[in-house]
Amino acid sequence: MLSRKIVKLYLAIIVLYSVSFTAFADTIPNPCAGPSALLNLVDRPTVGDSACAIPFKEAVLEAGYQYQWLTHSAGYEQNFPEAELRIGLPANNELSILLPNSIHQSKTSHSGSTATVLGLKHEIGYNRNWLGAAEIVITLPDGSSTFGSKGTGAALNGIVSYTINSAFNLTFMFGATTQTESSDNGGQRFNSLNPDLILTYSGIDKWQLFAEVYGQSKTGPHENSGFNADAGFLYLIKPNIEFDMEVGQRLSGNLNGFNHYIGTGFGILFS
Repeated sequence: MLSRKIVKLYLAIIVLYSVSFTAFADTIPNPCAGPSALLNLVDRPTVGDSACAIPFKEAVLEAGYQYQWLTHSAGYEQNFPEAELRIGLPANNELSILLPNSIHQSKTSHSGSTATVLGLKHEIGYNRNWLGAAEIVITLPDGSSTFGSKGTGAALNGIVSYTINSAFNLTFMFGATTQTESSDNGGQRFNSLNPDLILTYSGIDKWQLFAEVYGQSKTGPHENSGFNADAGFLYLIKPNIEFDMEVGQRLSGNLNGFNHYIGTGFGILFS
């Protein structure tokens, strides 16, 4: 279970951010709006989530594909469709549904599906440089016996975005999670702390470049920490459609079981 101290700390941060941001929200342009808003709204292709909540009565559909080279010379793995539906709710809230992902790999077991994941995000507020959000994520006990989740998992994430200047932005997400392995892997529960740092560059019209480093304090019940990095770009085809590509690399440990990967995908805004 997530410790009560961590939960209390998150609640205190939310209150402080709300007080500091509210005074400025009426006089400063919304960083989650405008003609290039979709580039700031989408979660993909980074592991870290956007601090922006989907506006009320709008929705974003995201999907993608990854080809991974697995660790320990274990062959390859393909993941798709990475489909997530995010729906804007009143009062700067957002509901997200990450549908099961189809896994196909060269080693046994050759195929299966991941678990369904539900999320609720609240955009706390913003000022001239800062934007803050908090989210709760629930992993359902479903998916295949090899790639799914035997029990219910949960995560509590805090997300802070800092605008360095008109081109550069830095986003930090920190999460505390409890999760279980798949049934075939023993189904044991383990807890971890998950830092994530993303640097984005938006100085080119319709383009956004990013680089990310993320990790977990534990990658399994009997494993230590693991860290990965990725980088890529997003391109705004139309104000409501973006296309993205990425590459990823293992830095240490065994987080997500790959050495490196390539991926591509898109996001569509419905309003």
